[in-house]
Amino acid sequence: MSEGVEVTVNGLPLRVAPGTSAAAAVILAGFVTRRSSVTAEPRAPLCGMGVCFECRATVNGVAHTRTCQVACQPGMVIETDAA
Repeated sequence: MSEGVEVTVNGLPLRVAPGTSAAAAVILAGFVTRRSSVTAEPRAPLCGMGVCFECRATVNGVAHTRTCQVACQPGMVIETDAA
């Protein structure tokens, strides 16, 4: 993928296709957001359209960003609780 977008997920550089959501980049990098349910089960993106808030992560220093709603941009830094 020569025309990809370079982002960083939990310190790991990653090249993704243009238009890839930040949530998809997190999954492609091998991470999940690692929020926990009330029974301590790990949580991950669920709805993919910004309703469930399960995909929240810090994007470019902005906490609680719904990553399924954000397209990857060159140089984007995504940090999840899974780091």
